[in-house]
Amino acid sequence: MESTMERSKIQVLYDACNAVFSDQKELPTYQKIQWLKNHLDMIEAADVGIDEFSPRGSPSSSPEGAKGLICGQEVSEITYIHIYECDDFSIGVFCFPAGGVFPLHDHPRMTVLSKLLYGSVYVKAYDWVKVDNSSCRTIGLAGTVIDQIFSAPCDPTVLFPRSGGNIHSFTALTPCAILDVLSPPYSEEFGRPSTYFSDTPIPSLPGYAMLEEKDLPDDLIVNGAPYLGPPVDTGLDLC
Repeated sequence: MESTMERSKIQVLYDACNAVFSDQKELPTYQKIQWLKNHLDMIEAADVGIDEFSPRGSPSSSPEGAKGLICGQEVSEITYIHIYECDDFSIGVFCFPAGGVFPLHDHPRMTVLSKLLYGSVYVKAYDWVKVDNSSCRTIGLAGTVIDQIFSAPCDPTVLFPRSGGNIHSFTALTPCAILDVLSPPYSEEFGRPSTYFSDTPIPSLPGYAMLEEKDLPDDLIVNGAPYLGPPVDTGLDLC
């Protein structure tokens, strides 16, 4: 078997995700999540096929960009690079132009690990305090978990099904990219849709807001781009 030194970083991440998330009857332990987080922390933009510095090309205008890499500085719309997905987990990268906004959205029954690969992003994140799902639209009280700017390099973050800022938004202050691992992935079929929310701060309760489900924003455009990083060998994995 290949040693870790002989495998690409994205291959090491895939193998770690497969070990932690596949066929899990229960949520992974804290120790396993920390182990996985350490692998995520090792990855840089070039390891997933992105040139964060080159001013030439973009996923939309020149998919292969300079040196066969996607050129992150010239991304003009929010762009998702799909790396891998199975029933147990998915791996992908969101590239943002400066000023790009991904509105408040949730991660139902999901564990999410994220690594800011480059750039700066403002993150607002909430966890539910009390939620009402009895009507056609979810509404409830939520507490602020994150309200800050992140600039690379910084530690990866982890969201759990009910904690860590499970409902969050991103506003790119500079061109940036976020590597995401989701377990399990979004799935309408299995009751894990992506739901969007508006937030209304409560002046009398600093740090809290009322969140209300809303339709998919008309101005949210997410392009797709090819994955140009090292290939991921799934071996005999049948996910």
